[in-house]
Amino acid sequence: MTGLEQSGGLLGATEIRTLAAELSLVPTKKLGQNFVHDANTVRKIVAKARVVPGERVLEVGPGLGSLTLGLLEAGATVCAVEIDGRLAELLPTTAARLQPGRPLQVIHADALVTTEIPHDVNVIVANLPYNTSVPIVLHLLATLPSLTRVVVMVQAEVAERLAAGPGSKAYGGPSVKAAWYGTWSIAGTVSRQVFWPVPNVDSLLVAMEARPAPGDDELRQVVWDLVDHAFATRRKMSRGSLASYLGPDRVSQIITAAGLNPEDRGEAWSLEGYVALAHTWLAMR
Repeated sequence: MTGLEQSGGLLGATEIRTLAAELSLVPTKKLGQNFVHDANTVRKIVAKARVVPGERVLEVGPGLGSLTLGLLEAGATVCAVEIDGRLAELLPTTAARLQPGRPLQVIHADALVTTEIPHDVNVIVANLPYNTSVPIVLHLLATLPSLTRVVVMVQAEVAERLAAGPGSKAYGGPSVKAAWYGTWSIAGTVSRQVFWPVPNVDSLLVAMEARPAPGDDELRQVVWDLVDHAFATRRKMSRGSLASYLGPDRVSQIITAAGLNPEDRGEAWSLEGYVALAHTWLAMR
């Protein structure tokens, strides 16, 4: 019996290194390749996601398959999107060996551009690359309306930004945009020591419970534009940061009509404030 077969259907540190050696794989920082090798951490993530048998789960960046195997163990139907061709090719073999008969679809593609992801996935569960985590999350939320919840492991700073509320230091454009799709919260901590190689940053789990969007795509784009302008110059009052977008002669009037204070900075406003401002702008332009 091999080490892989003795691991209880999941991957440990030895198995991770064995699989990497088979591929002559040297993890790259560019692709955010830090592989989880702790079964308890994997099961913790799956439990946080409340995955139930038969649920359709999207995993981005499965790597060598640590989290994939945990999702399959829980009975999920998994669609895994992997940008590295070597890893995408190996994953079905690893899954067939350790979680035989479980439903797995592997897509070799960039999650930011692929159109192959099934549109009926309910949940995203992933260990996301640090350098592209926010763009990936926002892109998938915009293109997969069937999503009900998200649990992702990301750099601690990114998790805090996604879950931040108005007025906090971490609150920014990504906080407002992510809130369009649901309610975000920090869901747990993750030790650096469960990764190979060990990253030089801390990680957190961040979770989202979806709720109906506050408007259509036209309104969302206006909110995005307002947010981008408001946070481009954080230290300016909103009447200054939004002058080029709303018009220098009417900016204070429009902000006031939306029930907001033109002397506030953009970081003071919640998603609801930006939505109110977008509605007002569309009505007055």
